[in-house]
Amino acid sequence: MFCRRRGFAPRHGGTASVLQLRNRAQCSVFASQFNVLSLRLALCYSSSLVNMSASHALDKTFGVAFIGVVVAAGLHGVSCVQAWWYYTHQNDRWPLKTLVGTVMIFDTIHQALISHTLYTYLVSNFNNAEILNRIVWSLLVEVLFNGFTALLVQGFLTLRIWRLSNGNIWLSSIASVLVVAEFGCVLAYVALSLQLDTFVQLAAELKTLSITVNALAAAGDVFIAATLTYLLRRSRTGFHRSDTMIRKLTYFAINTGAITSLCAIASLISISTAGNTFIYILFFFCIGRLYCNSLLATLNARKAIRGAADGVHTTSENLSLSLRELPKNVGSLSMASKRPNISIKIDTTQEFNRDGDDGEKDESHSSAVRFDLSSCPPHRDTYQAPYSP
Repeated sequence: MFCRRRGFAPRHGGTASVLQLRNRAQCSVFASQFNVLSLRLALCYSSSLVNMSASHALDKTFGVAFIGVVVAAGLHGVSCVQAWWYYTHQNDRWPLKTLVGTVMIFDTIHQALISHTLYTYLVSNFNNAEILNRIVWSLLVEVLFNGFTALLVQGFLTLRIWRLSNGNIWLSSIASVLVVAEFGCVLAYVALSLQLDTFVQLAAELKTLSITVNALAAAGDVFIAATLTYLLRRSRTGFHRSDTMIRKLTYFAINTGAITSLCAIASLISISTAGNTFIYILFFFCIGRLYCNSLLATLNARKAIRGAADGVHTTSENLSLSLRELPKNVGSLSMASKRPNISIKIDTTQEFNRDGDDGEKDESHSSAVRFDLSSCPPHRDTYQAPYSP
């Protein structure tokens, strides 16, 4: 078609053959250039599709993990502020201070490990697609320190259940079994995962164990929060001051337990429904920070809870009356009205709230009124019998 449109009409045979050969050569060159251009366009389109799919895959894997590291770093900063406040404003004994310090150490090591993981994948091995399929050791070891943090915090809350329930074996045993079982599964997961090399092997061999860890974490958090709420509500006395403290402690137990429970449940749902992504890793990176912050928030809120209860004051007045039996005169026939010992005690309780500073102490006044009737003259009703010989 191209040659015919050129409109060549050769007059001589030899010249016509040369022109035909030239036109055919030009046609072949044009066709080859068109084919090369088409091939380049097809390659560019296919490469763009590959890049789009790879970018989409990174968004659901390492992009989500990067968001988890950023959120965990922010929560770690909150933990550091709360730890500073605890050590500067609380006067607890050394076991509780040691617990807080150990939890902060484990939390800091965990933050360093997950930061190393993302730095290795996204910075040290930038544009290296092969490393993205392999497991970095820090991604597996961080699970162990997350388990340490959960063990200490949940163990502390289990001890609270033991004390609030007056040594109830069943409640304390159920909580202890859930906590210890979760930590045992964490140890097994870390030990087995260190023998694997790729994410494909990890998903194929340890997905069930990972689901078990998240399920036990969710079950333990829900049970501990529900048990503490039940025990605190059962401890109400009917007095406004004590009930104010119990109500605020109940709110703290519900809020702190609900946050960690929701995070564990979200990690469990994501690994069950979207196991080929790293969405569950986002929640797992943050759950250790939530345990640490819940512990520190509970300890630091004690003064505020006491301050709210100190705004309730009680004054009582005691009225005591004693009526003693008066002595009778000897040698005379008399009928005296006998009055037995009567003790009357009237307690008047007045409760009122006062808005003040947390450090302000309440003032209690008590007044006692006593009536002593020992010095009163005797009162007799005397009947003199007639004389009879």
